[in-house]
Amino acid sequence: MAEALAEPGVSIRLPDGSERHYAQPVAGADVAASISKSLSKAAIAVKIDGTLRDLTTPVPNGATVEIVTRESPEALEMIRHDAAHVMAEAVQTLFPGTQVTIGPPIENGFYYDFSRSEPFSPDDLTAIEAKMREIVKRSDPFVREVWDRTDAISYFEGVGERYKAEIIRDLPEDETITVYRQGAWLDLCRGPHQPTTGHVGQAFKLMKVAGAYWRGDSRNEMLQRIYGTAWRSDKELKDYLEQLEEAERRDHRRVGREMDLFHFQEEAPGQPFWHDKGWTIYTTLLDFMRRKIRRKGYTEVNTPQLLDATFWHQSGHWDKYRDNMFILQREEAHDAALKPMSCPGAAQLYRHTVHSYRDLPIRMAEFGKVFRREASGARHGLMRVQSFTQDDAHIFCTDEQLEDEVVGMAELIEEVYADLGFTDVMVKFATRPEQRIGNDADWDRAEAVLHKACQRISLNWEMNPGDGAFYAPKLDFYLRDAIGRSWQCGTIQVDMNMPHRLGLAYVDEAGERRTPNMVHRAILGSVERFMGVMLEHYAGRLPLWLAPVQAVVATITSDADAYAAEVTALLRAKGLRVEADLRNEKINYKVREHSVGRIPLLVVVGKREAEERTVALRRLGGSAQEILALDAAILTLAEEAAEPDQPAAASSSGPTH
Repeated sequence: MAEALAEPGVSIRLPDGSERHYAQPVAGADVAASISKSLSKAAIAVKIDGTLRDLTTPVPNGATVEIVTRESPEALEMIRHDAAHVMAEAVQTLFPGTQVTIGPPIENGFYYDFSRSEPFSPDDLTAIEAKMREIVKRSDPFVREVWDRTDAISYFEGVGERYKAEIIRDLPEDETITVYRQGAWLDLCRGPHQPTTGHVGQAFKLMKVAGAYWRGDSRNEMLQRIYGTAWRSDKELKDYLEQLEEAERRDHRRVGREMDLFHFQEEAPGQPFWHDKGWTIYTTLLDFMRRKIRRKGYTEVNTPQLLDATFWHQSGHWDKYRDNMFILQREEAHDAALKPMSCPGAAQLYRHTVHSYRDLPIRMAEFGKVFRREASGARHGLMRVQSFTQDDAHIFCTDEQLEDEVVGMAELIEEVYADLGFTDVMVKFATRPEQRIGNDADWDRAEAVLHKACQRISLNWEMNPGDGAFYAPKLDFYLRDAIGRSWQCGTIQVDMNMPHRLGLAYVDEAGERRTPNMVHRAILGSVERFMGVMLEHYAGRLPLWLAPVQAVVATITSDADAYAAEVTALLRAKGLRVEADLRNEKINYKVREHSVGRIPLLVVVGKREAEERTVALRRLGGSAQEILALDAAILTLAEEAAEPDQPAAASSSGPTH
């Protein structure tokens, strides 16, 4: 469309601040065409005043308009949304009578839930994917239609789509009912979509079938969920599939089995049995955390695991979080619950003493065992369990102290992650959700403090609107691991609601009672989950200070048994976790076996080493060996095994010969 200056017409503003004027109404596609032919060809959608829309959407006068292309951040979600529609058409074409329910884009892909009496087989997925490629090549336009609510219900019921009819009935009365067509097939959908099915491209793959209850409720019908992945290009798809293969090799459940760290049993669902080596990692990590927080002025406390229901009513958890709690019914008293989090207990500790403003801030840490109900299908090794330890802390402070406290917490979290090998960290600022407690004034104040703190910290951050906890806005800390995956671990939550609800107070300079701010803080989050993340990040090859067995002294022949025992004792005296392997096996067999167990160091000794008082060091993943005098080897390994916040063990034992 040619640009014109005639009035009246439509004026718009582009992201660079420039304005364009049109003599007649325009849609997003018209705006793209007026800018350049190349942009018109590349356009897949439009953002009007920040809201993503179809290219066919009319642009209102005075709007800010941004053209979305395949390279835009929003593109992947649109590609995946469109791919879900293409998959649904393919399924209903190949398997008539199958009902479609919901099919959203998700991280790295998409899914659609289907109601069908027969289970989908691997061969079915192959056929569905082939049909999808046909639909994409057909390149049918996505056409948006607005339907009357009653007509839409009648239509979907008439074609046997009772789930779609149910969805429409549950929508608010003033909701606009929109349907998208692609050729002869249609689906209930809010949109937006790309111009055609061809814009999906061919860089997609169907991954698996899983069960899923309708609307996530186990009382409803079990549906079949087909997962797929979709990307901008074949290279992106190839890279993602290779990442999945690498993730499978790094799976913490596999690594944990090979390293003999933990196991699960049906008799204790969602609760790990820690073996001695796994517990060594666990306790070493907690010792490290205890030293870190002690230097930052935290005290450590411990609160009961079973608390009366009155506490959970007061805190708001009984109404907002009860479905995730383990409830115990007691004949002689109120019901009680195993704590899903430690905050009400920490509040009771605070209340036990009268506090002055001079006492604040109080930084109260707790490595508390918590319990949360998780559906069996949601449990996943250490990553999602029903009982875990949270490295929780609650900070009670004045308004004047609050911002500095938040910044100090963020700096501590960054420091801990760097020591543990995670340097790519992103912060997401999650604001108030729709379902929440408290008043807007307190939420305003809490969000303002977090926003100021974000501007002061060194980490990259972005907004995450509406994803706060029901009681507080928060900063969530995301780690990126060695193969590019993101994990949310730490959190800082500024809570101005619970202190009021639980009656917390301090005496200010004027002798008046004031309500303190309460900040909830976790660094590792779930210790179990963080260990799973670490095992996958390092593929089990943990830093030497965290390795459950740091070295194995392995003999080549039995002539060296006595020397191997001496070397083992000397290394242990330096604080290293060392085992001796004196078995009558070939050294190459021992090397292979200990490599599978991710032993970082193999200290090999034979007759010659015993005579010369040397050792041969072999490092995990390497084929070369380093010959060192015993004294030098002991000093070297003691220095390497020093914890990141601790100096290396001093050399004070004198010569070993």
